[in-house]
Amino acid sequence: MITLKTFIPALGLVLLATTGCQQAAKTSSEAPDSTASKIETPSTDSAKTNQDDATSKIRRDQLNSDIRAREQRNNATNKGQAINRSDNDIASEVRSKLEANLPASALAVTAKDGAVMVTGTVPTQAQFARIDGLVKDIKGVTAVSMKVAVAPAKAN
Repeated sequence: MITLKTFIPALGLVLLATTGCQQAAKTSSEAPDSTASKIETPSTDSAKTNQDDATSKIRRDQLNSDIRAREQRNNATNKGQAINRSDNDIASEVRSKLEANLPASALAVTAKDGAVMVTGTVPTQAQFARIDGLVKDIKGVTAVSMKVAVAPAKAN
């Protein structure tokens, strides 16, 4: 039997879980906290650390594993189709793909009904040009909006 004593803590846990899931998925610690945040250029040291992390074998294996797991879940639940994918799965898979392919970037990703918003910085025009294609490769993405600046890391 559900009592008020058990219902209120459970409700709080549900609310905490849903609000926690609405944060932007970030490619690095220097990425904006949300896609509504002001774009800041990362420091040289931070960009180097992020690039080293994103290109390390362990991190690449983690990113590829995350992408594979989300694709497998989509294949199991949606028969591989791009329908009914959760916004969190889309945002997380996009973030993983961007982090794996655009080292030294500082990007935040959110998704809503298949529309993906990417905000932050990349160090080169070549990386900027790759964002749209990388994002559209993810099943369930219906549109891409970007507030991304090309900004080489700044000296400390």
